[in-house]
Amino acid sequence: MSLEAGDEEHRPPPLSGRYVVLGVTGGIAAYKAAELCRRLVEAGAHVAPVMTDDATRFLGEVTLSALASEPVRRSLWDAPEPIPHTRLGQRAHVVVVAPATARFIGAYAHGISDDLLTATVLATRAPVVVCPAMHSEMWEHPAVQDNLELLRRRGVTVVPPAEGVLAGGDVGPGRLAGPEDILGAVALVLGAQETGPGGDLAGHRVVVTAGGTREAIDPVRFITNRSSGKQGHAVAEAAARRGALVTLVTTTDRPVSPSIGVVRVESAASMEQAVLEAAAHADVVVMAAAVADFRPKAPASVKLTKADGVPDLVLEPTPDILTELARRRRGGQVLVGFAAETHDVRSRARAKLEAKGVDVLVANDVAAPGVGFDHDTNAVTILGADGSCREIGLTSKEAVAEAVLDAVAARLPSRD
Repeated sequence: MSLEAGDEEHRPPPLSGRYVVLGVTGGIAAYKAAELCRRLVEAGAHVAPVMTDDATRFLGEVTLSALASEPVRRSLWDAPEPIPHTRLGQRAHVVVVAPATARFIGAYAHGISDDLLTATVLATRAPVVVCPAMHSEMWEHPAVQDNLELLRRRGVTVVPPAEGVLAGGDVGPGRLAGPEDILGAVALVLGAQETGPGGDLAGHRVVVTAGGTREAIDPVRFITNRSSGKQGHAVAEAAARRGALVTLVTTTDRPVSPSIGVVRVESAASMEQAVLEAAAHADVVVMAAAVADFRPKAPASVKLTKADGVPDLVLEPTPDILTELARRRRGGQVLVGFAAETHDVRSRARAKLEAKGVDVLVANDVAAPGVGFDHDTNAVTILGADGSCREIGLTSKEAVAEAVLDAVAARLPSRD
Protein backbone atom coordinates (compact mmCIF):
# COMPACT_ATOMS: atom_id res chain seq x y z
CA MET A 1 0.00 0.00 0.00
CA SER A 2 1.38 3.40 -0.92
CA LEU A 3 0.82 6.59 1.02
CA GLU A 4 -0.98 9.45 -0.69
CA ALA A 5 -0.08 13.08 -0.04
CA GLY A 6 -1.17 14.09 3.43
CA ASP A 7 -1.27 10.50 4.74
CA GLU A 8 1.97 10.99 6.69
CA GLU A 9 0.00 12.42 9.63
CA HIS A 10 -1.94 9.14 9.87
CA ARG A 11 1.15 6.94 10.13
CA PRO A 12 1.50 5.23 13.49
CA PRO A 13 4.43 6.47 15.60
CA PRO A 14 7.67 4.64 14.69
CA LEU A 15 7.81 2.67 17.97
CA SER A 16 4.08 2.07 18.22
CA GLY A 17 3.24 -1.07 20.19
CA ARG A 18 6.83 -1.67 21.32
CA TYR A 19 7.48 -2.53 24.97
CA VAL A 20 10.68 -0.78 26.01
CA VAL A 21 12.35 -1.46 29.33
CA LEU A 22 14.31 1.70 30.19
CA GLY A 23 17.06 1.05 32.71
CA VAL A 24 18.62 3.99 34.55
CA THR A 25 21.80 3.58 36.59
CA GLY A 26 23.51 5.83 39.12
CA GLY A 27 25.47 8.40 37.15
CA ILE A 28 25.09 12.16 36.92
CA ALA A 29 23.61 11.72 33.42
CA ALA A 30 20.60 9.94 34.96
CA TYR A 31 18.68 13.21 34.78
CA LYS A 32 18.81 12.95 30.98
CA ALA A 33 16.84 9.71 31.14
CA ALA A 34 13.72 11.78 31.79
CA GLU A 35 13.96 13.42 28.36
CA LEU A 36 14.77 10.08 26.71
CA CYS A 37 11.74 8.51 28.38
CA ARG A 38 9.51 11.32 27.13
CA ARG A 39 10.84 10.91 23.59
CA LEU A 40 10.31 7.13 23.65
CA VAL A 41 6.70 7.58 24.76
CA GLU A 42 6.14 10.21 22.05
CA ALA A 43 7.48 7.69 19.53
CA GLY A 44 4.69 5.31 20.56
CA ALA A 45 6.61 3.00 22.90
CA HIS A 46 5.23 1.57 26.13
CA VAL A 47 8.05 2.45 28.53
CA ALA A 48 8.63 0.37 31.66
CA PRO A 49 11.28 2.17 33.75
CA VAL A 50 13.71 0.34 36.03
CA MET A 51 15.98 2.39 38.29
CA THR A 52 18.87 1.27 40.45
CA ASP A 53 18.96 2.62 43.99
CA ASP A 54 21.89 4.89 43.11
CA ALA A 55 19.99 6.30 40.12
CA THR A 56 17.44 7.80 42.50
CA ARG A 57 20.20 9.99 43.94
CA PHE A 58 20.25 11.87 40.62
CA LEU A 59 16.67 11.57 39.32
CA GLY A 60 13.43 11.46 41.25
CA GLU A 61 11.49 8.22 41.01
CA VAL A 62 8.22 10.18 40.84
CA THR A 63 9.49 12.21 37.86
CA LEU A 64 10.29 9.16 35.77
CA SER A 65 7.07 7.39 36.79
CA ALA A 66 5.05 10.39 35.61
CA LEU A 67 6.77 10.44 32.20
CA ALA A 68 6.76 6.67 31.60
CA SER A 69 3.92 4.30 30.77
CA GLU A 70 3.96 2.60 34.18
CA PRO A 71 5.54 3.27 37.58
CA VAL A 72 9.25 2.87 38.21
CA ARG A 73 10.42 -0.50 39.50
CA ARG A 74 13.48 -0.71 41.72
CA SER A 75 13.52 -4.04 43.48
CA LEU A 76 13.27 -7.76 42.87
CA TRP A 77 11.20 -8.02 46.05
CA ASP A 78 8.42 -5.41 45.96
CA ALA A 79 6.77 -6.22 42.60
CA PRO A 80 3.31 -7.80 42.34
CA GLU A 81 4.68 -10.74 40.32
CA PRO A 82 7.08 -13.22 41.97
CA ILE A 83 9.76 -13.01 39.26
CA PRO A 84 9.70 -9.41 37.95
CA HIS A 85 13.01 -9.62 36.08
CA THR A 86 11.82 -12.60 34.04
CA ARG A 87 8.46 -11.02 33.27
CA LEU A 88 10.08 -7.74 32.22
CA GLY A 89 12.57 -9.60 30.06
CA GLN A 90 9.84 -11.63 28.38
CA ARG A 91 7.64 -8.62 27.62
CA ALA A 92 10.45 -6.42 26.31
CA HIS A 93 10.96 -5.80 22.63
CA VAL A 94 14.16 -3.99 23.61
CA VAL A 95 15.97 -3.06 26.83
CA VAL A 96 17.69 0.33 26.84
CA VAL A 97 20.11 1.26 29.63
CA ALA A 98 20.81 5.00 29.68
CA PRO A 99 22.99 6.00 31.33
CA ALA A 100 25.04 2.84 31.80
CA THR A 101 27.74 3.20 34.45
CA ALA A 102 31.07 1.37 34.48
CA ARG A 103 29.74 -0.76 37.33
CA PHE A 104 26.65 -1.83 35.40
CA ILE A 105 28.71 -2.58 32.25
CA GLY A 106 31.10 -4.77 34.25
CA ALA A 107 28.31 -6.63 36.03
CA TYR A 108 26.42 -7.25 32.77
CA ALA A 109 29.53 -8.38 30.89
CA HIS A 110 30.38 -10.92 33.58
CA GLY A 111 26.88 -12.15 34.40
CA ILE A 112 26.71 -10.65 37.89
CA SER A 113 23.11 -10.07 38.94
CA ASP A 114 22.54 -8.22 42.20
CA ASP A 115 19.62 -5.90 41.42
CA LEU A 116 16.49 -5.80 39.29
CA LEU A 117 18.15 -4.16 36.28
CA THR A 118 21.09 -6.55 35.95
CA ALA A 119 18.74 -9.48 36.52
CA THR A 120 16.46 -8.20 33.74
CA VAL A 121 19.20 -7.79 31.11
CA LEU A 122 20.45 -11.28 31.91
CA ALA A 123 16.95 -12.76 31.77
CA THR A 124 15.82 -11.19 28.49
CA ARG A 125 16.18 -12.52 24.98
CA ALA A 126 15.29 -9.14 23.54
CA PRO A 127 18.02 -6.91 22.08
CA VAL A 128 19.81 -4.71 24.59
CA VAL A 129 21.05 -1.17 23.90
CA VAL A 130 23.69 0.10 26.32
CA CYS A 131 24.47 3.84 26.46
CA PRO A 132 27.58 4.46 28.57
CA ALA A 133 28.17 7.74 30.41
CA MET A 134 31.05 8.42 32.78
CA HIS A 135 34.12 10.58 33.26
CA SER A 136 36.76 10.35 30.51
CA GLU A 137 39.28 8.52 32.68
CA MET A 138 36.74 5.81 33.45
CA TRP A 139 35.52 5.59 29.85
CA GLU A 140 39.07 5.10 28.58
CA HIS A 141 40.06 2.54 31.21
CA PRO A 142 41.03 -0.81 29.61
CA ALA A 143 38.67 -2.73 31.90
CA VAL A 144 35.67 -0.72 30.72
CA GLN A 145 36.66 -1.03 27.07
CA ASP A 146 37.28 -4.78 27.40
CA ASN A 147 33.85 -5.25 28.99
CA LEU A 148 32.18 -3.27 26.21
CA GLU A 149 33.97 -5.28 23.53
CA LEU A 150 32.78 -8.49 25.20
CA LEU A 151 29.18 -7.20 25.16
CA ARG A 152 29.46 -6.18 21.50
CA ARG A 153 30.66 -9.65 20.56
CA ARG A 154 27.53 -11.03 22.21
CA GLY A 155 25.35 -8.80 20.05
CA VAL A 156 24.69 -5.94 22.49
CA THR A 157 24.32 -2.55 20.79
CA VAL A 158 26.58 0.07 22.37
CA VAL A 159 25.80 3.73 21.69
CA PRO A 160 29.13 5.42 22.47
CA PRO A 161 29.26 8.60 24.52
CA ALA A 162 29.86 12.02 23.02
CA GLU A 163 32.65 14.47 23.78
CA GLY A 164 31.94 17.66 25.67
CA VAL A 165 31.69 19.25 29.08
CA LEU A 166 31.47 16.70 31.90
CA ALA A 167 30.57 16.95 35.57
CA GLY A 168 32.98 19.20 37.45
CA GLY A 169 33.75 21.26 34.35
CA ASP A 170 36.13 18.77 32.72
CA VAL A 171 35.99 18.31 28.96
CA GLY A 172 36.39 15.03 27.07
CA PRO A 173 34.61 11.85 25.98
CA GLY A 174 32.00 10.42 28.32
CA ARG A 175 28.82 12.49 27.90
CA LEU A 176 25.69 10.42 27.42
CA ALA A 177 24.78 10.27 23.72
CA GLY A 178 21.98 12.57 22.67
CA PRO A 179 18.38 11.32 22.71
CA GLU A 180 18.28 11.42 18.90
CA ASP A 181 21.24 9.03 18.67
CA ILE A 182 19.75 6.68 21.25
CA LEU A 183 16.31 6.74 19.61
CA GLY A 184 17.93 6.07 16.24
CA ALA A 185 19.76 3.07 17.64
CA VAL A 186 16.55 1.71 19.17
CA ALA A 187 14.69 2.19 15.88
CA LEU A 188 17.40 0.35 13.96
CA VAL A 189 17.49 -2.47 16.49
CA LEU A 190 13.73 -2.89 16.22
CA GLY A 191 13.61 -2.46 12.46
CA ALA A 192 11.16 0.37 13.07
CA GLN A 193 12.85 3.06 11.02
CA GLU A 194 10.49 4.97 8.72
CA THR A 195 12.89 4.92 5.79
CA GLY A 196 15.07 2.26 4.23
CA PRO A 197 14.36 -1.11 2.66
CA GLY A 198 11.65 -2.13 5.10
CA GLY A 199 13.15 -3.93 8.07
CA ASP A 200 13.10 -7.44 6.57
CA LEU A 201 16.02 -8.39 8.84
CA ALA A 202 14.36 -7.01 11.97
CA GLY A 203 15.41 -8.91 15.07
CA HIS A 204 17.94 -11.09 13.28
CA ARG A 205 21.52 -11.12 14.57
CA VAL A 206 24.01 -10.54 11.75
CA VAL A 207 27.80 -10.81 11.97
CA VAL A 208 29.82 -9.12 9.20
CA THR A 209 33.59 -9.13 8.70
CA ALA A 210 35.51 -6.44 6.82
CA GLY A 211 39.01 -5.41 5.81
CA GLY A 212 42.27 -7.21 5.17
CA THR A 213 44.12 -8.98 7.97
CA ARG A 214 47.72 -8.19 8.87
CA GLU A 215 50.13 -11.04 9.59
CA ALA A 216 53.27 -9.92 11.43
CA ILE A 217 56.77 -10.40 10.02
CA ASP A 218 58.28 -8.42 12.88
CA PRO A 219 56.91 -5.71 15.20
CA VAL A 220 56.77 -3.13 12.38
CA ARG A 221 56.19 -5.13 9.18
CA PHE A 222 53.38 -7.40 8.10
CA ILE A 223 51.84 -9.31 5.20
CA THR A 224 48.48 -7.94 4.08
CA ASN A 225 46.35 -7.28 1.01
CA ARG A 226 44.67 -4.34 -0.67
CA SER A 227 41.27 -4.69 0.96
CA SER A 228 39.90 -1.36 2.24
CA GLY A 229 36.95 -2.84 4.14
CA LYS A 230 34.47 -0.67 2.21
CA GLN A 231 32.31 -3.56 1.02
CA GLY A 232 32.09 -5.23 4.42
CA HIS A 233 31.24 -1.94 6.10
CA ALA A 234 28.58 -1.30 3.45
CA VAL A 235 27.01 -4.70 4.21
CA ALA A 236 27.01 -3.96 7.95
CA GLU A 237 25.37 -0.55 7.48
CA ALA A 238 22.76 -1.96 5.09
CA ALA A 239 21.95 -4.81 7.49
CA ALA A 240 21.44 -2.30 10.31
CA ARG A 241 19.13 -0.20 8.12
CA ARG A 242 17.10 -3.32 7.45
CA GLY A 243 16.59 -3.85 11.17
CA ALA A 244 19.31 -6.40 11.97
CA LEU A 245 21.31 -6.49 15.19
CA VAL A 246 24.75 -6.15 13.66
CA THR A 247 28.19 -7.03 14.96
CA LEU A 248 30.99 -5.86 12.67
CA VAL A 249 34.40 -7.52 13.02
CA THR A 250 36.77 -5.25 11.15
CA THR A 251 40.47 -4.53 10.66
CA THR A 252 39.80 -0.92 9.65
CA ASP A 253 39.14 2.30 11.56
CA ARG A 254 36.31 3.45 9.31
CA PRO A 255 33.43 5.25 11.04
CA VAL A 256 30.45 3.07 11.94
CA SER A 257 26.85 3.92 12.87
CA PRO A 258 26.29 3.90 16.63
CA SER A 259 23.78 1.05 16.46
CA ILE A 260 26.42 -1.37 15.11
CA GLY A 261 28.59 -3.29 17.54
CA VAL A 262 32.22 -3.09 16.43
CA VAL A 263 35.06 -5.47 17.25
CA ARG A 264 38.46 -4.28 15.98
CA VAL A 265 40.93 -7.03 15.08
CA GLU A 266 44.18 -7.29 13.13
CA SER A 267 45.32 -10.83 12.34
CA ALA A 268 43.51 -13.85 10.97
CA ALA A 269 43.80 -15.50 14.40
CA SER A 270 42.19 -12.57 16.21
CA MET A 271 39.47 -12.38 13.58
CA GLU A 272 38.77 -16.09 13.96
CA GLN A 273 38.37 -15.76 17.72
CA ALA A 274 36.02 -12.76 17.45
CA VAL A 275 33.94 -14.22 14.61
CA LEU A 276 33.46 -17.67 16.14
CA GLU A 277 32.32 -16.13 19.42
CA ALA A 278 29.88 -13.73 17.75
CA ALA A 279 28.62 -16.34 15.27
CA ALA A 280 27.53 -18.67 18.08
CA HIS A 281 24.51 -16.38 18.62
CA ALA A 282 24.00 -15.18 15.03
CA ASP A 283 21.35 -15.91 12.42
CA VAL A 284 23.58 -14.70 9.59
CA VAL A 285 27.35 -14.51 9.09
CA VAL A 286 28.74 -12.54 6.13
CA MET A 287 32.48 -13.11 5.68
CA ALA A 288 33.34 -10.10 3.52
CA ALA A 289 36.84 -9.67 4.99
CA ALA A 290 39.92 -10.51 2.93
CA VAL A 291 41.62 -12.93 5.32
CA ALA A 292 45.26 -13.68 4.51
CA ASP A 293 45.83 -17.24 3.33
CA PHE A 294 49.34 -17.44 4.82
CA ARG A 295 51.30 -15.95 7.72
CA PRO A 296 54.94 -16.09 8.83
CA LYS A 297 55.43 -19.19 10.92
CA ALA A 298 57.89 -17.53 13.31
CA PRO A 299 57.62 -13.72 13.27
CA ALA A 300 60.63 -11.90 14.67
CA SER A 301 60.26 -10.42 18.15
CA VAL A 302 62.43 -7.39 17.24
CA LYS A 303 62.63 -5.22 14.13
CA LEU A 304 64.65 -6.81 11.33
CA THR A 305 67.30 -4.70 9.60
CA LYS A 306 69.34 -4.97 6.41
CA ALA A 307 72.32 -5.87 8.54
CA ASP A 308 70.48 -9.04 9.53
CA GLY A 309 70.37 -10.09 5.88
CA VAL A 310 67.35 -11.16 3.86
CA PRO A 311 64.90 -12.84 6.23
CA ASP A 312 64.17 -16.48 5.60
CA LEU A 313 60.37 -16.27 5.73
CA VAL A 314 58.65 -19.60 6.28
CA LEU A 315 54.91 -19.33 5.77
CA GLU A 316 52.10 -21.42 7.18
CA PRO A 317 48.36 -21.43 6.42
CA THR A 318 46.11 -19.15 8.45
CA PRO A 319 42.91 -20.50 10.05
CA ASP A 320 40.16 -21.31 7.55
CA ILE A 321 37.45 -19.31 9.28
CA LEU A 322 34.76 -19.97 6.68
CA THR A 323 35.17 -23.74 6.83
CA GLU A 324 35.11 -23.67 10.64
CA LEU A 325 31.96 -21.54 10.60
CA ALA A 326 30.28 -24.07 8.30
CA ARG A 327 31.31 -26.90 10.60
CA ARG A 328 29.88 -25.16 13.67
CA ARG A 329 26.80 -23.59 12.15
CA ARG A 330 23.48 -23.83 13.95
CA GLY A 331 20.29 -24.93 12.22
CA GLY A 332 18.84 -22.18 10.04
CA GLN A 333 21.98 -20.01 10.16
CA VAL A 334 22.78 -18.41 6.78
CA LEU A 335 26.47 -18.34 5.87
CA VAL A 336 27.85 -16.03 3.17
CA GLY A 337 31.38 -16.17 1.79
CA PHE A 338 33.28 -13.82 -0.52
CA ALA A 339 35.82 -14.68 -3.19
CA ALA A 340 38.14 -12.14 -4.82
CA GLU A 341 39.37 -13.67 -8.06
CA THR A 342 41.48 -12.49 -11.01
CA HIS A 343 40.47 -15.11 -13.60
CA ASP A 344 37.97 -17.90 -14.21
CA VAL A 345 35.75 -16.19 -11.68
CA ARG A 346 32.52 -18.15 -11.85
CA SER A 347 34.00 -21.64 -11.95
CA ARG A 348 36.46 -20.89 -9.15
CA ALA A 349 33.71 -19.31 -7.07
CA ARG A 350 31.37 -22.27 -7.60
CA ALA A 351 34.15 -24.64 -6.51
CA LYS A 352 34.75 -22.54 -3.38
CA LEU A 353 31.04 -22.46 -2.55
CA GLU A 354 30.86 -26.24 -2.65
CA ALA A 355 34.15 -26.78 -0.82
CA LYS A 356 33.32 -24.39 2.02
CA GLY A 357 29.72 -25.50 2.47
CA VAL A 358 28.22 -21.99 2.48
CA ASP A 359 24.74 -20.91 1.41
CA VAL A 360 25.82 -17.93 -0.70
CA LEU A 361 29.12 -16.99 -2.27
CA VAL A 362 29.81 -13.50 -3.61
CA ALA A 363 32.58 -13.40 -6.21
CA ASN A 364 34.20 -10.53 -8.02
CA ASP A 365 36.96 -10.05 -10.59
CA VAL A 366 39.36 -7.70 -8.80
CA ALA A 367 41.43 -7.34 -11.98
CA ALA A 368 38.54 -5.56 -13.72
CA PRO A 369 38.43 -1.73 -13.78
CA GLY A 370 36.52 -0.18 -10.87
CA VAL A 371 35.92 -3.53 -9.15
CA GLY A 372 36.85 -4.65 -5.68
CA PHE A 373 39.74 -3.45 -3.56
CA ASP A 374 39.69 0.20 -2.47
CA HIS A 375 37.12 1.27 -5.08
CA ASP A 376 33.75 2.79 -4.20
CA THR A 377 32.22 0.54 -6.85
CA ASN A 378 31.99 -3.19 -7.33
CA ALA A 379 30.59 -5.81 -9.69
CA VAL A 380 29.81 -9.27 -8.34
CA THR A 381 28.34 -12.65 -9.09
CA ILE A 382 26.11 -13.96 -6.29
CA LEU A 383 26.00 -17.76 -6.33
CA GLY A 384 23.67 -19.87 -4.21
CA ALA A 385 24.08 -23.43 -2.97
CA ASP A 386 20.67 -24.01 -4.57
CA GLY A 387 22.20 -23.39 -8.01
CA SER A 388 21.04 -19.79 -8.31
CA CYS A 389 23.21 -17.14 -9.93
CA ARG A 390 22.72 -13.38 -10.02
CA GLU A 391 25.02 -10.98 -11.83
CA ILE A 392 25.36 -7.44 -10.42
CA GLY A 393 27.00 -5.07 -12.89
CA LEU A 394 29.32 -2.24 -11.90
CA THR A 395 27.54 -0.22 -9.23
CA SER A 396 28.09 1.25 -5.78
CA LYS A 397 29.21 -0.99 -2.95
CA GLU A 398 26.06 0.06 -1.11
CA ALA A 399 23.93 -1.37 -3.93
CA VAL A 400 25.98 -4.58 -3.89
CA ALA A 401 25.40 -4.83 -0.14
CA GLU A 402 21.64 -4.60 -0.65
CA ALA A 403 21.77 -7.34 -3.29
CA VAL A 404 23.75 -9.61 -0.98
CA LEU A 405 21.26 -9.03 1.83
CA ASP A 406 18.36 -9.73 -0.55
CA ALA A 407 19.91 -13.18 -1.03
CA VAL A 408 20.29 -13.56 2.73
CA ALA A 409 16.71 -12.51 3.51
CA ALA A 410 15.35 -14.99 0.98
CA ARG A 411 17.13 -17.83 2.81
CA LEU A 412 16.22 -16.99 6.38
CA PRO A 413 13.61 -19.28 7.92
CA SER A 414 10.23 -17.66 8.49
CA ARG A 415 9.48 -16.45 12.02
CA ASP A 416 5.69 -16.61 11.54
